[in-house]
Amino acid sequence: MLRYAAIDIGSNAVRLLIADISKQDGKYRYKKNTLIRVPLRLGDDAFLDQHISAKKAGDLVKTMTAFKNLMDVYHVTEYLACATSAMREAKNGSEIVKLIKAETDLDLEIIEGQREANIIYANHIEEELDENKTYLYIDVGGGSTELSVFVKGTPEASRSFNIGTIRMLDNQDKEETWEEMKTWVKDNTKNYKNLAGIGTGGNINKLFRMSDEKDNAPLSLQKLNSMYNKLTSYSLKERIHSLGLNPDRADVIIPACEIYLTLMKWTGIKQIFVPKVGMADGIIKLLIEEKLD
Repeated sequence: MLRYAAIDIGSNAVRLLIADISKQDGKYRYKKNTLIRVPLRLGDDAFLDQHISAKKAGDLVKTMTAFKNLMDVYHVTEYLACATSAMREAKNGSEIVKLIKAETDLDLEIIEGQREANIIYANHIEEELDENKTYLYIDVGGGSTELSVFVKGTPEASRSFNIGTIRMLDNQDKEETWEEMKTWVKDNTKNYKNLAGIGTGGNINKLFRMSDEKDNAPLSLQKLNSMYNKLTSYSLKERIHSLGLNPDRADVIIPACEIYLTLMKWTGIKQIFVPKVGMADGIIKLLIEEKLD
């Protein structure tokens, strides 16, 4: 049994996904074995100070040490560790990469927005959907939003924008970036009728679970809007205690909703499919493509 690992160092959380790789009908598939999520919130430092504090850097090294030990115990043969928006923006990002290498012997890559978008769509979600439709693929993270337009299963345009949930909570999202995103998305979708959405990321997955929709059914704009209104009617404390949201989910879920709703309204998207995959899954798929296919 082959085992691969994906490490996703995001602006809100750090994730380790260990997956079992097998071959069925001539195709390589993976099954999630272990998924660990640690809410480090590197974005709070990176977006406000452009610098990750010694405390957070220390916590990241401890987390990566734990991940390395688990990967050893699980006999992982291949891994890829990627850091996104927060580490891209922190001036001491490359120092932390060196520190992690020295302490854990793990290689960490700080990836650009375009590579992040490419990894996310390595999931090839469009293969599961109607290939005659056009989709806007929206991945919302703590520091950035990755957008891709799929026409007949082919990515036609792709772009990363510095708009994310932690950035919005810290009031570090810029008006001109919103305008830039609006222009880009309208320019790249205006020729397509009946556009549908694909949403990935921890927040949309949580929203989908809260919606009680059947698996594989899309989430409607109307439903998402009413969930947003319900969530904003609760205080942060109530979202944690009455709705049972984790503290590190209860605040970011609101700006995440705002990003999805805004993009859906700009493009006339009435429904969004939520395939329950994200960056870590994309890394596993990419490793399979690079090492096995």
